[in-house]
Amino acid sequence: MNDLSAFPITAKWPARHADRIQLYSLPTPNGVKVSIMLEETGLPYEPHLVSFNTNDQMSPEFLSLNPNNKIPAIIDPNGPGGKPLALFESGAILIYLADKSGKFIPADEAGRYETIQWLMFQMGGIGPMFGQVGFFNKFAGKDYEDKRPRDRYVAESRRLLNVLNDRLRERQWIMGEHYTIADIATFPWIRNLVGFYEAGDLVGFDDFPHVKRALDVFLARPAVVKGLNIPSRD
Repeated sequence: MNDLSAFPITAKWPARHADRIQLYSLPTPNGVKVSIMLEETGLPYEPHLVSFNTNDQMSPEFLSLNPNNKIPAIIDPNGPGGKPLALFESGAILIYLADKSGKFIPADEAGRYETIQWLMFQMGGIGPMFGQVGFFNKFAGKDYEDKRPRDRYVAESRRLLNVLNDRLRERQWIMGEHYTIADIATFPWIRNLVGFYEAGDLVGFDDFPHVKRALDVFLARPAVVKGLNIPSRD
């Protein structure tokens, strides 16, 4: 029987299945990276909703797992050496789950590092820049009369989309024939940009047909369809 009582977060979100990976998340672009990865790999897990509406992410229990108060975070009761492992940062979690499952990251060393390179491209560029576009196009930033901040992030987002479009021009996925954690990290953000952020026209998304083609294929995957709604907000 796995005992997770040493982790204070389990007092707020009790584990009904303590032998499974515990996922603390919300269905945002960063959050669904991990739920999609868990669905794709088939690793057993138990999701817990971290509600921003009630500031769950600022609770002492959540901060005990991630002092940076961001989702997602996990506890794997069967981590390295058979000991529990707690992790935050979606990119780090994706690499860990890829290694644990032996899936969605190349086995050869060069391919592995190239995949991580594109994962970092998402985390350092696509995520932050698309998030800023969302702020200025849909949320409080849209009321700013000065549109120069918005336009700066739109221009940078277009540049990033162009890099990705060129990468996908003659490739099925970011790494070529094989679907990897680079795709799992990237396409939820593109979906959010043109969907939830309603910025498709603003960034000229139709100018990037190879990105659109790959996004459509990504969204048709059964594990993606399921993972995009985990944890349930109900």
